[in-house]
Amino acid sequence: MSKAQQRLSQVQSHLASSEADIRTGKEGLLQKSPDDIVVTCALRTPITRGGKGGLKDTAAADLLAHAFTSLLSRSHIDPTLVEDISVGNVLAPGAGATEYRAAALVAGFPETTAVKTLNRQCSSGLQACVDIANAIRCGMIDVGVGAGVESMSSQYGPGAVTEFSELLDSYQEAKNCKVPMGVLSEQMASDRKITRDVQDTFAARSYQRAEAAQKAGKFSEEIAPIKVKWVDPKTDEEKEIVVDKDDGIRPGMTVEGLAKIKPAFKEGGSIHAGNASQVSDGAAAVLLMKRSTAEKLGQKIVGKFVCSSVVGVKPLLMGIGPWKAIPVALEKAGIRKEEVDLWEINEAFASQCVWCVKELGLDANKVNPNGGAIAFGHPLGCTGARQVSTLFNELGRTGQRVGVTSMCVGTGMGMAAVWVKE
Repeated sequence: MSKAQQRLSQVQSHLASSEADIRTGKEGLLQKSPDDIVVTCALRTPITRGGKGGLKDTAAADLLAHAFTSLLSRSHIDPTLVEDISVGNVLAPGAGATEYRAAALVAGFPETTAVKTLNRQCSSGLQACVDIANAIRCGMIDVGVGAGVESMSSQYGPGAVTEFSELLDSYQEAKNCKVPMGVLSEQMASDRKITRDVQDTFAARSYQRAEAAQKAGKFSEEIAPIKVKWVDPKTDEEKEIVVDKDDGIRPGMTVEGLAKIKPAFKEGGSIHAGNASQVSDGAAAVLLMKRSTAEKLGQKIVGKFVCSSVVGVKPLLMGIGPWKAIPVALEKAGIRKEEVDLWEINEAFASQCVWCVKELGLDANKVNPNGGAIAFGHPLGCTGARQVSTLFNELGRTGQRVGVTSMCVGTGMGMAAVWVKE
């Protein structure tokens, strides 16, 4: 055998050995690398009822500033090291670009920390985290913050959607993008035979789980209490209060109680205020960097971001978004659904969440074990970032490792992400 052939044989042997060492599936996902994109802090404000709750009189920028201040305080990160912040928001004009840059400055970030805002509807908070993760992964920045915020008390309503032009209205599929989500979800429930009883059963369980979790203090670790000025709607008196818990959770909720609520979108329909996500206010923030950076800075690693997916579906079927997005994310991560320990799937409507869980064949006990948006609210731009702290805290409490966050997205999309607890 010639020297060239011997060398080729050696190289082939080394390659075969290396391939054998590469672990796949969940085992491979749990391996650590200096290039992992890790989370070193994730938190949120309480989520409160839109127009009624403890944060109803607090501006979205103020909620975001508090989330930023709390993130800096808890993580002890030097704010001068944070190079970029991405904020998800749906309802503010221009996605709040100007006021959220100002909020970062108020919170203690220097002028050298850049800020951008984005709007991918209900997945905006997740998209913000993913954008920061990808910027770190490609070497654009070393340290960044993904965040989300919404004040539905002050900005929710028809004014959030621009009137369609004659051109857009002339194309049916485009025109479908402006059909109200409650209306199209009602139609989907009817078409796919998702009965009111099934929806109410799912909703009651969400309330019951959230109530139990709140009583057990399970949300305390992820919540950053906030002192705000609040106007008492009964007396019109302004008071200073501390909001330290979600106030949309209704104790003692049952299927029988939900059955008494009138349908919201259609006479004799199945969707109502009790089995759909609540109009809410809140903010969340997530600190990300490479594992090597976190170790160098002495940052405690909470978990890592693995990958994400974003997909499109028919606008009138926006509720099926998680059903299409989750398998794509799992394939990118190289794992099967059976290898996922916990799922955080946004409960925009019980109808769509029930359908997605059933069609995906997921274990319902692993989905939103502490309740979801039906029970404690869905501040649109905040939810995707909020899910990160909720997921990691529950994985840590239960000693589990792999989790997925996902949501449907208005106008017909879905998004999902895979995460691993340290």
